[in-house]
Amino acid sequence: SSGVSNRPFTMSNSTPATDNETTKNKRKRSPCSPSRVLHIRHIPSGVTGAEIVSLGLSFGKVTNVLMLRGKAMYWLQAFLEMASVYAAVTMVNYYTPSPPHLHDQPVYIQYSNYKELRTDNQHNQTRPQAALQGGNAVQHGNLDATSALAAEGGVLPSHSVLRIVVENVFYPVTLDVLYQIFSKFGFVMKIVMFHKNNQFQALLQYGDAMNAYNAKMSLDGHSIYTGCCTLRIDFSKLTNLRVKYNNDKSRDFTRTDLPFGDGQRTLETPVSTPFAPQNTIFPSYSGPPGFAPALGFPQGAALGPLTVTSSAGLGHMTIPGIPGNSVLLVSNLNPEAITPDGLFILFGVYGDVHRVKIMFKKRGIALVQMADATQAQLAINYLNGQRLYGRVMHATLSKYRTIQLPREGQEDKGLTKDYSNSPLHRFKYPCSKNFHNIFPPSATLHLSNIPPSITVDDLKNLFISQGCTVKGFKFFRKDCKMALIQLGSVEEAVHALIELHNHDFGQNQHLRVSFSKSSV
Repeated sequence: SSGVSNRPFTMSNSTPATDNETTKNKRKRSPCSPSRVLHIRHIPSGVTGAEIVSLGLSFGKVTNVLMLRGKAMYWLQAFLEMASVYAAVTMVNYYTPSPPHLHDQPVYIQYSNYKELRTDNQHNQTRPQAALQGGNAVQHGNLDATSALAAEGGVLPSHSVLRIVVENVFYPVTLDVLYQIFSKFGFVMKIVMFHKNNQFQALLQYGDAMNAYNAKMSLDGHSIYTGCCTLRIDFSKLTNLRVKYNNDKSRDFTRTDLPFGDGQRTLETPVSTPFAPQNTIFPSYSGPPGFAPALGFPQGAALGPLTVTSSAGLGHMTIPGIPGNSVLLVSNLNPEAITPDGLFILFGVYGDVHRVKIMFKKRGIALVQMADATQAQLAINYLNGQRLYGRVMHATLSKYRTIQLPREGQEDKGLTKDYSNSPLHRFKYPCSKNFHNIFPPSATLHLSNIPPSITVDDLKNLFISQGCTVKGFKFFRKDCKMALIQLGSVEEAVHALIELHNHDFGQNQHLRVSFSKSSV
């Protein structure tokens, strides 16, 4: 129980709030017009006033809160008063298509028919008012915000480092995207991104533990984009992050003197732009003012990837079908081993490759043109820094917007190829299951389209013939056309994928190879 009485408050419209807000009154009146007062229902009994207040902090100042016991003993109701109707409308628009979760239960928010909450007696309202004052202090950067939880009798936040897991990563999630999202809850000091257990993860450190608490409360379970890139947020046991480099994988926002990673460059560009695609500008939407990147972040209406436009002159998010820089500059390649076909197969795991050009005079450098800017950024996220043929490959956006095919008679030696109409594109069909199976390079490969006549030994020997060490193998129980094979290293698996994807078994049957999130 929250310990909050339902008597000290009265409403400006007439009668006190009761359980009948959504029952009797619902039959008598049409849907409420926008109001500063919001009615929140289906709240689990353990939820505190501070947690209710935290729902509104991203949208504006919270001026009052009232918690009530519902008819069912397990459920609570609450009224939350925002400082302005605009803030309330923004909050309702944001949460209507995707209700927030408190204690793993969805809660539902609608306009109240009351226009304000008035406090007649403060005697029994010390705790919710402290939660209110403490919560608003967070909004203005006041370090006394922990008084909110203290007043609720809860444990004060002590963790300033969050562990973030992003599930179903289809659209790119860059360090700057995370910064834009999480900085709205307080000063972000450091971010480190990495892949672990075949998952995209990040550690993010705030300057204050209360900021971390509010970010977790507000963002956990939400998706950055419609239907994908879902945030799972926990408190990390770490108390401080050590950042050695300021680049696209790690950043210390308190230090601008850290090297980029090669010992030569430092990060001098503004924090909001250094590694974003040139045309990537976060769209406006009806969520928290300035809240950042969210294509599918729950908004006033459920927006698909191709319907996002800006009503505030901010431009478009770089997404499929929207122009942007789709050409990659890939460097530090092994000139003795790399081929256009090899780059087509590897980068084709993360998008449809249209053209590849290996530089005629510098064979260790290549241009790879993806179908769109989102796929280009996705390829950077997963392949930059990956070892390929004994070298650490670097991938970044090119200054070129397209790859020109060689003119007739121009010497090229087959180093430039067009794959625009290749049958091997993995993402040419919008509903393809490949969109949901994009994983970072791993030592375990997923094999499919295996003919019934092919045995375990046949497949093992096929990979051994490419110089791979086979550490494990298993067919899928329910589908013997698919299998997992675990090789000696990630680099071996990358090499094997390049060489054996589309391997011809004869009779027009070709092996399909991709990276797996599982292990054998």
